[in-house]
Amino acid sequence: MLMHQGIGLDRFNALPRRRAIHALFECCCCLPWSARLADGRAYASYTELMSRAEREFAELPESEIDQVLQGHPRIGRRARSAASFREQCAVWVDDDAVMRTLAEAAAAYEERFGFRYVWCADGRDGRALLADLTARMGHDAATERAVRTAELAKITRTRLERMLGPEGGFPDY
Repeated sequence: MLMHQGIGLDRFNALPRRRAIHALFECCCCLPWSARLADGRAYASYTELMSRAEREFAELPESEIDQVLQGHPRIGRRARSAASFREQCAVWVDDDAVMRTLAEAAAAYEERFGFRYVWCADGRDGRALLADLTARMGHDAATERAVRTAELAKITRTRLERMLGPEGGFPDY
């Protein structure tokens, strides 16, 4: 769950540097990426911030991608969590056999590729996740690194969107 939700672009731009880095780190667990984006403020529009975030993400070296992966708990880690329902860690299927198969498939994936499986779940269910995981096991290592990075970028974008909320942010009450 993000602590900074729906703050709007103006409030994000006005945050002290440390708080801006913290808000961005919640979206992507990579301190250098978060610092570069925070230091790029003030952003004139959502589009400008999102474009910069995507460019910076695309240039992350593998060592920083490893940092990003640490911010993604394994499948079902927070099963049924309302706060994390858009994340793979909250994925749940009311079928113990399916959940066991998911855990085994994720472990096999990690063994095969050397990094944790990530998927932009965004509220999709465990059966869809299992189908994706199964299909991705057929990739070669280079293809899967590219797919993994694209999934991480999608997750980061959805988190940034939740952090900012609607254009203009939510009204203060």
